Amino acid sequence: MTELFADRPEDDGLPGAERRLAMIAIMTATAMAVLDGTIVNVALPSIARALDVSAAATIWVANGYLLAAAMTLMSFAALANRVGFRALFVGGVTVFTLASLGCALSTSLDMLIAMRVLQGIGGAATLSIGPAIYRTVFPTRLLGRILGFNALLVAASTAIGPTLGGTLLSVLGWQWLFAINIPLGVIGVTLGLRAIPQTPTQTREGFDITGAGLSALTMGAVILAADACAQLGSTLQAAGTVGLYAVIALAAGGAFIWRQQRARMPLLPLDIFHSSRFSLAALTSLAAFVSQGITIIALPFLFQNAYGYSVFASALLFTAWPIGIVLAAPQAGRLADRYPPALLSTAGLGLFTAGLASLALLPEHASAVDICWRELLCGIGFGFFQSPNNREMLANVSRERSGSASGVLAIVRTFGQCLGAAVVGVILAVYAAHAPGSEHGLMSPEQDAQAMRLAIGVAALAAAIAGGASIGRIRKDG
Repeated sequence: MTELFADRPEDDGLPGAERRLAMIAIMTATAMAVLDGTIVNVALPSIARALDVSAAATIWVANGYLLAAAMTLMSFAALANRVGFRALFVGGVTVFTLASLGCALSTSLDMLIAMRVLQGIGGAATLSIGPAIYRTVFPTRLLGRILGFNALLVAASTAIGPTLGGTLLSVLGWQWLFAINIPLGVIGVTLGLRAIPQTPTQTREGFDITGAGLSALTMGAVILAADACAQLGSTLQAAGTVGLYAVIALAAGGAFIWRQQRARMPLLPLDIFHSSRFSLAALTSLAAFVSQGITIIALPFLFQNAYGYSVFASALLFTAWPIGIVLAAPQAGRLADRYPPALLSTAGLGLFTAGLASLALLPEHASAVDICWRELLCGIGFGFFQSPNNREMLANVSRERSGSASGVLAIVRTFGQCLGAAVVGVILAVYAAHAPGSEHGLMSPEQDAQAMRLAIGVAALAAAIAGGASIGRIRKDG
């Protein structure tokens, strides 16, 4: 860790002491944003009872956050070039913190959902530029290492979210799930103002409002289509809803690309994709996050319906995955500063694919140890892939384009996870409609387990595709 703050004469970026404060600021904001994506799910039943609403209605307490974040990621990545990293970061953390206070003080479901949407907007502002700030603050020789620690933080926050949420709920009310962000937000804003450099704005041209609207419409339609996939097979109306959102996403996405090719100051400069290494890294990341998105949703179904574990036991079983990331990501980041990142990423994807394939082939009576070692292999493989791949994306664009690259990184992660959720929804819908003996969309535990094993098999296939794209980068190195 101390090597991250050691100075060398040839270093670019900030001096070591300032790097430390900037890293704490970014990691504090990242932990807040990631935790709020997972910590709230366990509280939805409590929120429903406290606000006297149905459990189904509280789903938008979770979905509102994700939807708002996804719709604004690219806009904030572009806005950083116009207002600077410090202003956008501090503004995002401020909005997130004030919205957290609003969530804690909410007395109705509508107010809570509105505050969650504001939280998502604030979280998007910080997450969209976090890697770009690291690129500015840390010297190039340490870029892989700091991105590895960032991956470790995200994995740890993901793992601790449900446990922390359950602990707070058992001692305090659901409001404290949001109130806990307030002191963290004050720390993030204070350190951000002090340590994050105010990068010079690259242009005074007007903001691409049309492009921002099309980007938001595209990502919003994708999220809603993925959410609607969970209802596929139950009614024709559900299938029509998915189709409508898919058409909107395709039309808006096409219009967005057309706009970016012609705008004077595009929201997303498409020339960053002229680097084949950047494009392959982005494609690899997309396929890998599709795999992860599928598996994160499929495993709880498998654990509870096929093996009979409780919700709490399933959560404990899943921790082997983020533990693997925690073990691998820092080491992979350190190695990526010395060896070709494409080679390391490809090796990680090989382990990830093998781990997913082993999960898809779990026997009918698997023990907890049998499950955990396979999950651990997945986590190690994904951690070994992610840090070098992120370094590859950021290192293959100029510093002036790092904000856009950071936005692409955040979008492929969100888009991939949403596609993964849609895949699981489609597989469940197909099985419910056609599995022998299923009635009214209900399946037996055995049929449910078969569906989830198929989903994890699809995840392994997506990971193998990611590995194929990554091999293309090694050939370019050769």
